[in-house]
Amino acid sequence: MKKVLITGIDSFTGVHLSAYLLACGYEVHGTTLFESGAQKYQCDITDKESVVKVLTHLEPDFLIHLSGISFTAHGNSEDFYKVNTIGTLNILESLIELGLKPSKIILASSATVYGNQGLEVLDESLCPKPANHYGASKYAMECLARNYFDKLNIIITRPFNYTGIAQAEHFLIPKIIKHFKEKSQTIELGNLDVSREFNDISFVCEVYKKLLECNANAEVVNIATNRGIKLLDVLENMNELSGYKIKVEINPTLVRKDEIKSLTGSSDKLFQLIGVLEQKEFKDTLREMLEA
Repeated sequence: MKKVLITGIDSFTGVHLSAYLLACGYEVHGTTLFESGAQKYQCDITDKESVVKVLTHLEPDFLIHLSGISFTAHGNSEDFYKVNTIGTLNILESLIELGLKPSKIILASSATVYGNQGLEVLDESLCPKPANHYGASKYAMECLARNYFDKLNIIITRPFNYTGIAQAEHFLIPKIIKHFKEKSQTIELGNLDVSREFNDISFVCEVYKKLLECNANAEVVNIATNRGIKLLDVLENMNELSGYKIKVEINPTLVRKDEIKSLTGSSDKLFQLIGVLEQKEFKDTLREMLEA
């Protein structure tokens, strides 16, 4: 079996991805910040010695780097750079120093690196313009990681929005699901007349597996489908699935000025690398989350 190391294995994506890869016959190991256990290793990626210890022990065939701070409202801006940027460099530098060269290294960046481009469909040819510390820390990571393209087999991914069972409730779709589960009478939201990607976590897991197995490297690629989901349609589907209608109150603090009405990512490059992938209807994703 091929040995995969997933940093941040106890994250939302890590939990789903580890289960998916195990089912596909991979030997899966992971790092976690707080505790160790079976196939899990406590590791703070901002501590290079901790990273070296895990890599020396495992010598993974593949590495998927998910560990990082992803909540844009995280209070300490310095943490974004310590973890998302320097932490990633610690991993790459440790691999070089140990003489390890996994068959594929996938570094998870983010679609937030694009910032506000004023366009409805974002592709990899655009010059990133991150507008917050999260996006800036991920773009800094990308720029520095490119220096390792000639030394390690690296693919950098820019995932657009995705969701699924067990995603943290401060994200939009889980927030909506929570209100319906609790039979809340009202919910506060921002702009309703917008369309965004809300891909299913199972689609994202399949993409990661395909990227591990494809021949591509030294690439930056969206994890996207160019499938826009209207927020009004999400609410309408939830009204139908739950059997009752929730009252939506617009909170001005959640309304973004000059927000683009429709915003999705181009999937052209992704599907050129791994082939076209289909995913379940978003209503089915909502149903699964509601019934979980």
